[in-house]
Amino acid sequence: MNAPLRRVGVVVIVLFGLLFANLNWIQAYKADEYRTSDYNGRVQVAKYDRKRGNIEAGGTALAVSKETDGELKYLRTYPGGEKYAHVLGYEPVNGSATGLERAENDFLAGTSDQLIVNRLRDMVTGDTTAGGNVLLTLSKRAQDTAYDELRGNNVGANKGAAIAIDPATGAVQALVSIPSFDPNPLASHDTDDATAAYNRLEQEAGRPLRNRAIGEVLPPGSTFKIVVAAAALENGITKETNIPAGSSYTPPTSSEPIGNAAPSICPESQVTLMSAVTESCNTGFAKLGGQLGPDVLKEKARQFGFEQEDLTVGRLGEGGLSVAASRTGSMENPDGSPDPAALAQSSIGQRDVRMTPLQGAMIAAAVANGGSQMRPYVVRQLLAPDRTTVYDTANPRELRRPVSGQVAADLRDMMVSVVENGTGRNSRINGYTVGGKTGTAQSAPDRPDHGWFIGFVLDSEGKPISAVCVVLEEAGSGGSAEAARIAGQIMRAAIAEPGGR
Repeated sequence: MNAPLRRVGVVVIVLFGLLFANLNWIQAYKADEYRTSDYNGRVQVAKYDRKRGNIEAGGTALAVSKETDGELKYLRTYPGGEKYAHVLGYEPVNGSATGLERAENDFLAGTSDQLIVNRLRDMVTGDTTAGGNVLLTLSKRAQDTAYDELRGNNVGANKGAAIAIDPATGAVQALVSIPSFDPNPLASHDTDDATAAYNRLEQEAGRPLRNRAIGEVLPPGSTFKIVVAAAALENGITKETNIPAGSSYTPPTSSEPIGNAAPSICPESQVTLMSAVTESCNTGFAKLGGQLGPDVLKEKARQFGFEQEDLTVGRLGEGGLSVAASRTGSMENPDGSPDPAALAQSSIGQRDVRMTPLQGAMIAAAVANGGSQMRPYVVRQLLAPDRTTVYDTANPRELRRPVSGQVAADLRDMMVSVVENGTGRNSRINGYTVGGKTGTAQSAPDRPDHGWFIGFVLDSEGKPISAVCVVLEEAGSGGSAEAARIAGQIMRAAIAEPGGR
């Protein structure tokens, strides 16, 4: 055999060897992945032979499977439509599920190890094991109110989010993002129609598939002053201590003056920290941030939950909906020294500071709950097909303790003053103690400002009932006042829910 033929023979042998190795790799290591792939047609048909479990809240089914006459035996439907879309997600015929449909897929589909006893029993009886049921912490009244108020806001904002949590437990009472979407067309058995519906949503400018309550990070504006105030209280400043203020402040090395929202706000050379929070004094907090320094501010923000990259909202301690990390950004010069301009802007929630609405609610919740920040969760119970309890959140977990009880009490007093005497009046509720902080944040030079509100409500005995964050994106003038009004309505709904008083 001549040399060229030998070379060809070697190449062919190598190619056959690689093909053999690849086949073995697929059979040994990739078989399960391909067998369970969402794009495996036989798997798609088989999974619809078993009835998927319900997702429920407050005794109402929010996601159910209905029997059909087609090849796919059950159709997934969402009676709540757009109101619950960003929590539930959807289960498509082609592609991957989203939201809790994805996070709790094994349990809903009946394939979870937690349901093995049910499957073994059904093997004996010959029945087909149905999926398990997922019960949520959501308050239907609070969720519906949050959705309706966001959709019908009085400033014409078409993007925003609202989230409410129980400060004492971390249970999510409401989670809404607008614009929303109807998940029903996305679960259609007509895959062409489902694909077309998805493509339309993907192309919409408002990005309706995006869960803004936990996935959007925006400059928080003056709501971040609560974090700065907490740092001040832990560094020798009391709520009655005078801090430098004034009508305008230009940080060293900067040509951009920082002013207040109105000439009547803290024009004095000094104001108390209480007044600075109540009036939302930009100049006072810009100077205060410079006094505290970047390390102190960034550490305090971290203690409240900023920079956490692994937070999820589902069951306690595992899985669920992924939460974007809130960030403080850089406040230093390239050489590591403090940048006075960046520090001043960051101290009023601008520059590179970014926060999710969930983070805002968690800040308010920690203040309301005596300094203890509970881990947020939205899955309350898992029930087997026969409705026996498989999982229950009987013992909520503390996530962290960002401030002491005394600091929390001082922050609580200042946030109550904001609602009673300052910019948060729209959130007041007769017979209850409400505290909060408004925020107006610049979005871009050519776009209107974002409007924020974070707050909490306590009963007559000081027990926290709800902590809320509302953001209206690019809401413009009056955005923060409208966010406060909406937050007040959501807190009222949480109070009215059975057991909320």
